[in-house]
Amino acid sequence: MLFIKNLHKSYHSGNKSYTVLKGIDLSVAEQEFVAVMGPSGSGKSTLLNCISCYIPFEEGSISLGGQNLKGLNEDALAKIRNEKLGFVFQDFMLLDGLTVRENILVPRIIKDKVEPEAEQLADALLSLFGIAHIAAKYPAEISGGERQRTAVARSLINQPLIILADEPTGNLDSKSSRTVIEAFENARKQLGATIFMVTHDSFAASFCDRVILLKDGAVYDSLTRTMTGSESRDMFQDRLLAAIKQMSAIEGRPDEQ
Repeated sequence: MLFIKNLHKSYHSGNKSYTVLKGIDLSVAEQEFVAVMGPSGSGKSTLLNCISCYIPFEEGSISLGGQNLKGLNEDALAKIRNEKLGFVFQDFMLLDGLTVRENILVPRIIKDKVEPEAEQLADALLSLFGIAHIAAKYPAEISGGERQRTAVARSLINQPLIILADEPTGNLDSKSSRTVIEAFENARKQLGATIFMVTHDSFAASFCDRVILLKDGAVYDSLTRTMTGSESRDMFQDRLLAAIKQMSAIEGRPDEQ
């Protein structure tokens, strides 16, 4: 589904160059739920922005659904963002003047394709994520968790190849966070969605199939949740926290400075 090979990205300020991504290699399979974690400055947001085609990269390749994204013109990239990628942001990014149902349909409105099929899918998403009862309400009238579930539904209205979620639980309490993660799980189970999530939240990450740890612009480790064995979600979270602690300890050693 998503293949990233030897990805390099640097930023330039005057005569100085700052390397942010240093040869990233990773992949996400169809219907997989993958999280990326790491300290501030590890390159998580830059990686997400490269995948979403919002910033260019110097070396390497990104392939989505068999299509190489490097070198495409802006019109082609805009088409990919609208048709092949779904986005969920930390700050919801809902339009205050539209109802919940209308917000879900925004990507179809942009394409001028609000057909009966889209209307039916919007209603199905409202039901799937438990927000049908607030379909006619506006963002200011609903809770943070309901807003984010609306955003998840919106990300699916074009039936994208992959959902890119940027800190989707960052502004939510623990109860709302769980409902949002359950929305992602339902999207995968019921709709076959593929999800790639950047997060600082180990609780949210513990629901994923796999968690990739970034450190200083490189992949430090990749942890896979054991689905068929005896490892519970809590056990996977403990293993994840131990790996993060080890990564932080290594980062603090004098010879690693």
